[in-house]
Amino acid sequence: MSSNGNNPRPTHEEQQSARRERLQQARLAEQRSRQVRRRAVIGVSIVAALALAGGVTLAISNADGGPGTPAAAKPAPEAPLVAPANTGGDGTVVVYGKPDAPRTLAVYEDFRCPVCQKFETANGATVQQLADAGTYKIEYHLAAFLDSNLGGRGSITALAAAGAALNQGVDEFKKFHDVLYANQPAETSDGFGDVNRILDLAGQVPGLKTEAFTEAVKNGTYLPWAEKVAAAFNNSGVTGTPTMKLDGKKLTLFDGNGPVSADNFKQQVGAA
Repeated sequence: MSSNGNNPRPTHEEQQSARRERLQQARLAEQRSRQVRRRAVIGVSIVAALALAGGVTLAISNADGGPGTPAAAKPAPEAPLVAPANTGGDGTVVVYGKPDAPRTLAVYEDFRCPVCQKFETANGATVQQLADAGTYKIEYHLAAFLDSNLGGRGSITALAAAGAALNQGVDEFKKFHDVLYANQPAETSDGFGDVNRILDLAGQVPGLKTEAFTEAVKNGTYLPWAEKVAAAFNNSGVTGTPTMKLDGKKLTLFDGNGPVSADNFKQQVGAA
């Protein structure tokens, strides 16, 4: 070892020991980094799972924040459940037609469902005609499961707006129902998630777009009710839309060529 005042040169063993120490520190640092990344991934997965379980998707979690993002109805936190006037059954059913009609046509549908729109386009007028004639009354059981399947809030937003229309009258609900299907956006676009689009369509129903209706749509007044209606559908045992049951007997709505004809639908009603 030198005695000239300079630091002694490390021996070979000391150099090897220092190298091992540096490698050990590097391994520890990488382990810590992996743990941080793993916790971040788990955290995001938990948030996503909770969002989906709550019927909300991450795709619209910033619905009131980004430029160009469609305007969404914003109910107050823990908003009370306000049922619109003119509901039927347990408050989750919309009844259209003559109350004393001898038969009941249960209709299960989702405003965002393109197959529902196809049937409505082909036979909606016939379904209504038979109800207006007193052949049956219609009980609408409305769903919002496509929001969970596809992302967005178009189904539930349209359903809540339909509640605002129902609050003004069953006829207003039915006309708004028909306008929504006549102007249904592409299934994956979530166009009904934009309340401004909903309000534009409401303008096609004479007398519907009142100040009270507009405020109810913008404030999400009937969103808690819409959630209850959607939950009732989920518990109904019906697994797809559209579904129609006349006094409990399921009707055939489509054949190999698409929606059944109006005559075929009438024959089924008569036979049932």
